[in-house]
Amino acid sequence: MNPVPSNVAAPARVASTGELPVSTSKDTRWRLRSIFSGSVGNLIEWYDWYVYSAFALYFAKSFFPAGNSTAQLLNTAAVFAVGFLARPIGGWLMGIYADRHGRRSALLISVVMMCLGSLIIALCPSYQTIGTAAPALLVVARLLQGLSIGGEYGTSATYLSEVATAKHRGFYSSFQYVTLIMGQLVAIVLLILMQQFLLTTQQLESWGWRIPFFVGAACALVGMRLRATMEETGEFEKARKARKARGTLAELARHPRAVLTVVGLTMGGTVAFYTYSIYMQKFLANTVGMSKLDATLVSGASLALFAALQPLVGAISDRIGRRPILIAFGIFGTLFTVPIMTAISHTHSAWTAFFLIVAALVIVSGYTSINAVVKAELFPAEVRALGVGLPYAVTVSIFGGTAEYIALWLKQAGHEEMFYWYVTGAIFCSLLVYIFSRDSKRHSRIED
Repeated sequence: MNPVPSNVAAPARVASTGELPVSTSKDTRWRLRSIFSGSVGNLIEWYDWYVYSAFALYFAKSFFPAGNSTAQLLNTAAVFAVGFLARPIGGWLMGIYADRHGRRSALLISVVMMCLGSLIIALCPSYQTIGTAAPALLVVARLLQGLSIGGEYGTSATYLSEVATAKHRGFYSSFQYVTLIMGQLVAIVLLILMQQFLLTTQQLESWGWRIPFFVGAACALVGMRLRATMEETGEFEKARKARKARGTLAELARHPRAVLTVVGLTMGGTVAFYTYSIYMQKFLANTVGMSKLDATLVSGASLALFAALQPLVGAISDRIGRRPILIAFGIFGTLFTVPIMTAISHTHSAWTAFFLIVAALVIVSGYTSINAVVKAELFPAEVRALGVGLPYAVTVSIFGGTAEYIALWLKQAGHEEMFYWYVTGAIFCSLLVYIFSRDSKRHSRIED
């Protein structure tokens, strides 16, 4: 591993001004290279995670018995939720490892596990060939990927927040969600190319759906190479040299307010995010009645704009603080979720659906763009990766991972509109947390 620049590992403050000294060009290049390597690896991991959802419309028949489309999608959604059960374990184990042995090493292990999960899905025989062993292998693969992504989020959020300067921390850390969204977008773009130019619907449902999982496994090898050359953060090096207890649950228990804050601010944001990003493609096809292609195009175009919004909102938070941005998301999300979802369900125009989804994603950007840095700013370096990763993963598993399943279950029960109110209620609960929390930008534990 290359040595960390000394001015990064121990950023001394100027006594008279209380501000950091001006960064050298070498420092700036180190930060940009580190952020690039971390972000690209993050994109690859999230592509591997989201390609499952993007191609679920096509591979559902390969893993489950014949039945109506909603029942098959319900089964794939259940497996999607099962993958989330492993995320808290991943957040716990990888958080401990990252706080004890370094952010870089933990991120490298994470991408290796994701690669293995994608290979299992790509090579798995169909239900017609090996019966119930097919969905069983699918569950194993998603559990492995759940462990990976559970550790990825907390460690990646910690790494990006620690390598960024205090003045631009919201902007740089927002690239975690840029790459997270881009991972999903790449999966959708690949699906569109295969739908339009490469394969027929029959070929996609028969064997074509395996291609994106092979692509994901190959890209993960690139991610491994990038992460093997990353620098370690100065914050971790200082914590390691201080010989404090690092990455223990006992140490995490000393920060109950921060842990509960992570849970509270995540709950509404993750439900809203998974509703408008992951579930929306199926909602457009299964409820609105769009073709699979139109549903994919609308989802992909809206996600592209969503990704572009993240650095903008992150930069705004560097100027006005994190708390006003979160409160804006909570208020607008509470007021407009039911009207937007109802309007989408009743529209017959792809353009109308697109603009409604974009409006919803503009609101959700108040959470997605800064949630990583807010969580990282709540904890000291010796327990930061664990503090960000574990409570976040638990909350996402309970609320984010089940959002799609709850939506499909309520639709099958004939009460789909109740899901809109469920999303609203989750956002409102998070709004209460935002209102009563301190602004993490002004009370940051990074470089404490």
